[in-house]
Amino acid sequence: MSVVKPTRQTLTDLNDFITPSQACIKPVEEVKPQQQIENAASTQIGIDSAGVYYEESHQDSGRKKLQQSHEEVLKVVESNPSPLHPDHKSFVLSIAPQCLASLAASISPSATTQQILRRVEVFASSILGFSHVYDTTFARHIALLEHTREFFERRDSSTSSNLSDNKPGDTRLPMIASACPGWVCYVEKAHPEMIPFLSRTKSPQQVMVSCAFIRTADLIQGAFRANSIYHVTVMPCYDKKLEASRQDFYNDILSTRDVDCVLTTTELEILMRDKGWDISAPVPGEDETRMPNVENGILPELAQHPGSSSGSYLQSLIDSVSLSAKSPSVSTKAIRTTDYEEYTVTDEVDGRVLFRGAKCYGFRNLQNIVRKVGRDTGVSVGRGAAGRVATRGRRVVGATARKGSQAEEPRSYDYVEVMACPAGCVNGGGQLRGGARPQTTDGFDGVSESAAARDARWGDKQLVKDVEAIYWGGVWTPPPSPTGKQRAPNFVLADKLASEVLGDLCQPVSTFNRWSDDMDGEAESLRRTLFRTNFRPVESEVVGLAVQW
Repeated sequence: MSVVKPTRQTLTDLNDFITPSQACIKPVEEVKPQQQIENAASTQIGIDSAGVYYEESHQDSGRKKLQQSHEEVLKVVESNPSPLHPDHKSFVLSIAPQCLASLAASISPSATTQQILRRVEVFASSILGFSHVYDTTFARHIALLEHTREFFERRDSSTSSNLSDNKPGDTRLPMIASACPGWVCYVEKAHPEMIPFLSRTKSPQQVMVSCAFIRTADLIQGAFRANSIYHVTVMPCYDKKLEASRQDFYNDILSTRDVDCVLTTTELEILMRDKGWDISAPVPGEDETRMPNVENGILPELAQHPGSSSGSYLQSLIDSVSLSAKSPSVSTKAIRTTDYEEYTVTDEVDGRVLFRGAKCYGFRNLQNIVRKVGRDTGVSVGRGAAGRVATRGRRVVGATARKGSQAEEPRSYDYVEVMACPAGCVNGGGQLRGGARPQTTDGFDGVSESAAARDARWGDKQLVKDVEAIYWGGVWTPPPSPTGKQRAPNFVLADKLASEVLGDLCQPVSTFNRWSDDMDGEAESLRRTLFRTNFRPVESEVVGLAVQW
């Protein structure tokens, strides 16, 4: 048996070199010339020292800076040439109902959302020269129709026997709402593993344009030009500016954005104040109800969708699922507060659970939702690119296991309505703060408190309740949904008009009666282009040049 002699090591053999981290290496800065592509455009979003969102558009014509603020709107309006000039623009304003409710709650005595809509309409048309003013509820109605269609597509695909035919990324449950840009940005940057669960349906802000409500306004009058419309939206959230600036919503062929400028409720109030407009003063005809006429540019106004003041995405699915049950019953369970609630739809005839969803508002609750969805679906949840989607085999096994133990464990979520702001969109970061302000002797609202004092009122529960009550027409709770197989009367007309719009846009070969009906292949492809979008992860990398020494 041979004996292995120990090797001798000297001090010269020792090496204490440690490979430095990539973050410790300061690379040599090398600027490579960018290759310019004809008619190509890119956009950089930022916030200046004054807290104003801006975008820098890089095109062949040069570098152009566009501020998404009320000052930019005034600049474009004042520089607009005469109607006879070929560069003349028609201005269109779309305002969210949450903004109308916030404006109504800011005056004393308060007004209805219809009265505020009429006053904003008169201000925009008579003072700024806007040709059309819409609220976004009809666009929301169309978004809900497409949203419901997408959910049933996913549900049918997830229960299909041939899972290999499913398209990854479009068929996974639970489907999670994607109308909140703050939530979308959070997912794309911190949890890209959640992207396959995001709904692909566009938000009402983008559907407003995808339906060609805005871009065809001049077409009806026989004076259509691709860049002849300047579309301004008023939203309760600053992040809607980022949504409108996404490259997905830029038309490379027409060289136009779907939304040219996004204002918040606060910025609209500043704009009206700068122009000396008193939002508390009544205007003629503000209580008159207009009959919809799409051909004349009159859309259904202020359509109330029961459920939540953040779009009623969950409730629309609950109503649709309930239509298939003989005796549907909906139960609600608050997990912590009203910002996190679970909804279960059962058929009282046989006790089957037909649907289980949740309403989740606020970032603290969003993190819990991410973890729960990860556990239920077999997805590894991590930070940034660390989160990875599990393999299809793992998901199938997990789904089978859950199906086998359905009696012991609660059913996984089918859908989650997610909003980043506590209390939802009525409490968006762009909403007015401080409630009603006293009026001065000249009839205008007096600014009696500092900006710091107004910011301190962020999240005022009573103010949120007041805005919520005005949103629902004077009550703190939404109206009840129609029971059984009944469809709300005002939705019947909206459904009909929505189908007419879809037919005009997609030009299907065969006739169809409802939004949920299938069209021919080319028309269906166009429908997806108009009403759906995509999301992609934002990879976080360690950039040596950004390291502070």
